Amino acid sequence: MSQSPFPIPSPDLYTEEEISKLVHEFYDKARKDPSLGPIFEEHVIDWDAHFVQMINFWSAQLRGTSRFRGAPMPKHIALPELSAKLFERWLALFKQTTHELGNTALEHHANTIATFIANRLWQGYQMSHYPDREPAALHTG
Repeated sequence: MSQSPFPIPSPDLYTEEEISKLVHEFYDKARKDPSLGPIFEEHVIDWDAHFVQMINFWSAQLRGTSRFRGAPMPKHIALPELSAKLFERWLALFKQTTHELGNTALEHHANTIATFIANRLWQGYQMSHYPDREPAALHTG
């Protein structure tokens, strides 16, 4: 049996309100970002539905709920002209947001997951768009 790369979800350490705040504050930053904002604005049709989906995702990851249904990889692979810098910027804004929330357990747990996800999505994107190249890792420092 393989060990999960993530900390175990804990409903005792994070509230649904904190998760909702994380999602809303992160996307507030991302939508205003000069490099990420235009991508989100072009591809997210229904922000209310997107917020629900992202809150469900992070609730599943952080609290162990089972509300999330979705497949993020195909949606990200379908986006044109993504780059390592965009994934790194997404991760930097995410980490800034988790830090500002002031819950160090949430910050560590969410950042671990976000770093893994950013790398996985970038690897998948590269394998789909550049099949003859060796996928490069993100600089997630």
